[in-house]
Amino acid sequence: MRRGIRHGVRHGVRRGAERIDAAAPAHRDRAVDALRALAVLGVVLGHWLVTALVADGRTLRTASPLQHLPWLTPVSWLFQTLAVFFLVGGHVATRSHASARARGIPYHRWLRGRLARLFKPVAAVLSLWTVVAVALLLSGTEYATVRTLVKLALSPLWFLLVFAALTAATPLLARLHPLWPLAVVLHVDLLRFGFGGSAWLGWINLAAGWLVPYTLGAAWTRGELEHRRAGRFLLVSGTAATAALVAWAGYPASMVGVPGAAVSNLNPPTLAAVTFGLAQCGLALLLRERLRGAMRRPVVWAAVALVNLSVMTVFLWHQTALMATTATALLLGRLPGLHTVPNGLGWVAARLAWLPVFAAALAVCWAAFRFWERGDGRSGRTRVVRAHRPTADQDTRQGVRHV
Repeated sequence: MRRGIRHGVRHGVRRGAERIDAAAPAHRDRAVDALRALAVLGVVLGHWLVTALVADGRTLRTASPLQHLPWLTPVSWLFQTLAVFFLVGGHVATRSHASARARGIPYHRWLRGRLARLFKPVAAVLSLWTVVAVALLLSGTEYATVRTLVKLALSPLWFLLVFAALTAATPLLARLHPLWPLAVVLHVDLLRFGFGGSAWLGWINLAAGWLVPYTLGAAWTRGELEHRRAGRFLLVSGTAATAALVAWAGYPASMVGVPGAAVSNLNPPTLAAVTFGLAQCGLALLLRERLRGAMRRPVVWAAVALVNLSVMTVFLWHQTALMATTATALLLGRLPGLHTVPNGLGWVAARLAWLPVFAAALAVCWAAFRFWERGDGRSGRTRVVRAHRPTADQDTRQGVRHV
């Protein structure tokens, strides 16, 4: 009987995957969706692996295993994948804007549609965490704990603001060469670190740094990155430049922020983070053909399509899933991998064991809040699985189905 149930489940999954596969438009470049899904899942796993909430009496404070275990630094190289997300975002936005112009859709309608999917899910996050923060403070929870939780929960919003600004500027950025923003990042870092300039100069790189992969995405749309030579050049040159900056210019090896470190490569972005992003973008471009081949398998494509349908929900709620698990489990006492100092292999092993629990908590958040990302609210269908090309009016009403 169990064998029959397992067979039935597998058969149902396979049939569902085949339906999603058949509904996807034939002209769709599935490698784009695969790269977006990998980028978002990389960020989620990276946060779950390097973000620790240590219980210190009644207070929760933020810590990171990278503080105590520097040999884990390569984890930040694997899971700091925001550059790939901006690469895909620039590619999709410039392609979408060109298509909208060709169909006579005004800029303001195009932009409204693209930003709707970005910011509708934000309302749910802000509403919930406003209620949670007030409730915690009224219940006597330490202010430092509430501040830590709210800061972590809302930390993904900085990314959305930058992404939204670049999206709004897409018509101006569509022809911009990536070397221009790269030159801005170089000069800002030269002023900051070479000539002792003010630290606030670094925040110029918050826009310029992510503009580099975004404009690379625009170059992809123009067909300038189709040859594998472009991907190899970005990968090799970006890797060499990053290694040189870390080895000889004093940049941190970690590509994410480490509590207590004098310099963060990510907050704001440094030249090392940007050159590392160039290497990631080169690798992403080189993987396109393999990803297209993998996406021909219905089950693999169905998984990627489902991630893309809820990409903003996953991104915005993954920190909440981590904190909900940590706070709930604290009722049972200080548990390894959740509430203890991340300073040994025991913590690493325990944290890996907690990952499925975080995923289950995220699934609950997804089930509760994914409807905020559906667009018109009448149907879960989007262009990831739609079988026909939308009309211009439908495309504008439905908004962006590629974030």
